Amino acid sequence: MADKLTFFSEADNPQMVEAFHKAQETFKYFWRELSWEHRRIVPALDLAFVKVAFLENVSYQTAPIVEHMWINNVAFDGYSVSGVLVNDPIELSNVKNGDLVEVPLNQISDWLFTSGGKTYGGFTIQALRSGMEAQERKEHDEAWGLDFGDYNDISIVFEQKKQPENLIEHPMSINMKDKLATFIREQPEQLIQQDGAGYTILHRETVAGNRSSVEVLLQLGADKNLKTDKGDSPLDLAKQVGWEQIIPLLEN
Repeated sequence: MADKLTFFSEADNPQMVEAFHKAQETFKYFWRELSWEHRRIVPALDLAFVKVAFLENVSYQTAPIVEHMWINNVAFDGYSVSGVLVNDPIELSNVKNGDLVEVPLNQISDWLFTSGGKTYGGFTIQALRSGMEAQERKEHDEAWGLDFGDYNDISIVFEQKKQPENLIEHPMSINMKDKLATFIREQPEQLIQQDGAGYTILHRETVAGNRSSVEVLLQLGADKNLKTDKGDSPLDLAKQVGWEQIIPLLEN
């Protein structure tokens, strides 16, 4: 992930730079949760946003203008994050509210999802909260209408403990193994079907970090050598996103 940790502003604010770093480093958990949210019959998430550093070069003699703004309807292919801008820029003229945008992962400055009023992620928000007096922090949270909790203890996974060993697998991936196996046995053509960008179901489950799903797909004959239109195998994507628990499955 180190090659993705480039920051576009706030370089004089170490706390904010650290927040950017943590957001990029943990973005894969945001995407894993959002990938399962898309499959839930009853939604579990209330909000799901990603903050992006937008840039505009006005003159080669000056530094680019940078604004950090939120996008929703987020999609991720292992390299780029896309979504719809939901803020009105203050200074930028090259984007506007409602634009569909796509940026590399190193332009991510934060991510946030909420469930039942509780927040997950929100690293830059927590950095700002840490500098507030107690009353100001209370008013800030009430204005958002959310429970941000302790700014020193940021949750990154939904309904899971935060110990590293429990970040490895999403419970829905484990619980859906049998249904996935039944689905593939009934529709084996799904194993080789590729979307408009050349992604198979194995590519998508790999990007989402679902080890149990990847295991099922491989056991049922998924071709781990199929490549996307950009030439990526599932193994390439596992390495790119940083899903260490999946890499050995695809290397064997």
